[in-house]
Amino acid sequence: MTRAVFALLLAAPVAAGARCEAQVKRPKIGWLSAVASRNRGQEEIVRLLREIGYVDGKNIDIEYRYAAQRLDRLPELAQELVALKADLLVTPGTPGAIALKNATDTIPIVFLDVTDPVGAGLVDSLARPGRNLTGFTSIESILAGKRLELLKDAIPNLVRVAVLWDPKNPSSQQEWQESQKAARPLNLQLYSLQVSSPDKYEPAFEQAVKARSAAVAILSSALSAANLELIARLAARKRLPSIFVRSEFAGKGGLMSYGPNQNERFTRVAALIDKLLKGSKPSEIPVEQPTRFDFFVNLKTARQIGLAIPPNVLARADKVIR
Repeated sequence: MTRAVFALLLAAPVAAGARCEAQVKRPKIGWLSAVASRNRGQEEIVRLLREIGYVDGKNIDIEYRYAAQRLDRLPELAQELVALKADLLVTPGTPGAIALKNATDTIPIVFLDVTDPVGAGLVDSLARPGRNLTGFTSIESILAGKRLELLKDAIPNLVRVAVLWDPKNPSSQQEWQESQKAARPLNLQLYSLQVSSPDKYEPAFEQAVKARSAAVAILSSALSAANLELIARLAARKRLPSIFVRSEFAGKGGLMSYGPNQNERFTRVAALIDKLLKGSKPSEIPVEQPTRFDFFVNLKTARQIGLAIPPNVLARADKVIR
C-alpha cells in the first residue's frame, strides 16, 4: 500500500465524522420580544440555559426579534420566526404570546409574564393547556388588587388612585378590569390614565393631579416596563406615591413594588424550555404559577414626597431601600 493511499484511508473516517457532525441539526429557538433590545430577564434565562448545557451558537441557536414597543409589529415578527423553522418559540407578555399562537399551531411555544393565559385564549386551562403553548403566568390581574391594598395601607385616608395602563396591551386591559373590581371593597375610586406611548406619560401625570388623585398604580405592559425611570421621576415630581409589579421600579425611585419573584420565574421558564427541547409536549405541561412574591419599599422616595410609611407596612417589606 502506498503512503498516499494509506493517508487517504486514515482521513476517510475523519472526513465522514466531520460530515456527520455538520449534518447534526442544532435546535433553533425563536425569541419574540415587545421591547427594543435584550433585557435582564432575557439575559438571565439565556444564562440559566447555559448552566444546564444549552450554549447559543454551540449546541443551540437563538434568533431574536424585537418590536421596540410597537405591538402592531409582533404578528409580522412572529411569522418571521416561524419561517425560520424554529424548533421552539419563547416570548414574554400577552401580546407576543397571542402573535405566536396566531402564527403557528405546531411549534411549541413557551410564554412568561402572561397575566391570564386562559382569559387570553392561549390555553384551555392552567393544568392542561391542551395546545402548543405552555409557560409561566404572572397572575397580574389578581395582583393588581393586592397592589391597591398596599397603597391603601401605606397612605392614610386614601380615596382616589390614578391607574396608568396601555389600552393596546391585552394584559393591561385585563388588569384594568380586575383593578376596578378590587377597588370597590377597598372603597377606592380609580381614575383611568390610558397611555400608549412614552410622550403621553407627562400629560397623564398632569391629569392625575388635576383629578385630585392621591396615588398612582402602574399596570404591567412592555411600554411601562421600558419607561420605569421616567414614570418614577414623574411620580416623585408630582409627589404621588406609586406602585408597580417589578422590583426594579423601587430601585429606580418608585415608592413601592409588589410582584412575583423574578429569579423564580426565570429559573422555571428555563426548566420549561429544557423539557420541551427534550421532547415533552406543551399541551401536557401545566402552566406554572408564582409561589414567591417580593414587596420592596423605597424610603428615600417616601421622604422626598413627604410620606411617612406606617411601621406595619415596612415590617411586611422584603427589602427597604433607605
